[in-house]
Amino acid sequence: MTGQPQEEVWPAGRRYPGGEPSAGIETLHAFSFADFYDPANLRFGMLLACNEERLTPGAGFAEHTHRDTEIVTWVIEGELEHRDADGTATRLRAGDAQLLSAGAGVRHVERNPGPAPLRFLQMWLHPDPAGGPPRHTVAAGAVPAGPGLFPLASAAPGAALPLRQPHAALHLARGAQDLPAAPFQYVHVLRGRVRIGAARLGPGDALRATGAPARRADAAPDAEYLVWRMTAEPTYG
Repeated sequence: MTGQPQEEVWPAGRRYPGGEPSAGIETLHAFSFADFYDPANLRFGMLLACNEERLTPGAGFAEHTHRDTEIVTWVIEGELEHRDADGTATRLRAGDAQLLSAGAGVRHVERNPGPAPLRFLQMWLHPDPAGGPPRHTVAAGAVPAGPGLFPLASAAPGAALPLRQPHAALHLARGAQDLPAAPFQYVHVLRGRVRIGAARLGPGDALRATGAPARRADAAPDAEYLVWRMTAEPTYG
């Protein structure tokens, strides 16, 4: 990465709608995904996808396969059931997170088992290394209540969600926080309003910044946002 720092706000309304509304599934894509393809919007840093999923009660994704992808899920509201191919099921509620490290290949089912609508954010990352056995890690209640900048996913020892990607780390932020410098910084607002430099962000808005300096994110104590810090882009071959 070279040149001057650059940043761009991607408002919620700019995301591409997808899913299968007739089956109770609505999706908002931040990057090219499934039937949506924009050669100028394939990824950012290590992020390959950032999808907001909305499922009505009983709706879900039938058994499907992933490989060589790190998939981080944050539940915004409702309940999410994750079922492995062997039948093992786990439930996540609002404020819970999980990592599906697909490795050489994994099959699973995701559905809304509760009586209320489900909304969750799912973020896909390029892995390093590729391959290896799949892993499924749940972080239930890993983030305490109140303002703060809380580590959630990284390759660091003891991380709540242990990424197979040393060049990416995810924090959950509430309220006004000091954000560290980042070669690639991706901020997604979950609740409330956040100001970072000249950027004004509301729910569903995202900030993509390259060469981001250390700076303050101004927000009310009840504002909630996810912050990716990435230090490289994917390499292939």
